[in-house]
Amino acid sequence: MYDELTEKDIQKMEAEIEHRKLVIRKQALEDVKVARAQGDLSENFEYKAAKQFKNENERRIRYLEKMIRTAVIVSEDSAEDEVGMNNTVDVYFEEDDETETYKMVTTVRSNSLKNLISRESPLGAAIFGHKVGDRCEVRVNDDYSYFVQIKRIENTIDDGSDELRKF
Repeated sequence: MYDELTEKDIQKMEAEIEHRKLVIRKQALEDVKVARAQGDLSENFEYKAAKQFKNENERRIRYLEKMIRTAVIVSEDSAEDEVGMNNTVDVYFEEDDETETYKMVTTVRSNSLKNLISRESPLGAAIFGHKVGDRCEVRVNDDYSYFVQIKRIENTIDDGSDELRKF
């Protein structure tokens, strides 16, 4: 399996890896060393917490490195009038008679609570590549789907403000 990432996603991940290796790793190792010096490790909460933090940092580094190694780079470019990566889209939900605004992002930046959706999501898959006025069927599963209509597409750029998910 692979994840679709943009060049900016890769750059952001590489910057996080570097920060974690040069700054956080050094501090985590120092915290473990200080906590270990306090004596009995079996009842030393500070030592356990420091070790846990150090291990979480190392897991995050390995995770990001694997994401970069296995990623497929996708373009941020899209046709002016089509839903593409980093576009902000107004979507009309026919069932609810409501319009919501979403931004198309890669999976590592998706956050449904902030209306950041990836094209791997049911809604993102349904609207990706479509134009204003298109009516799209969103297939949630084999038993349920609904229709949306694209009302507006704004070609936005990645300003770096969308956080990488922590997983």
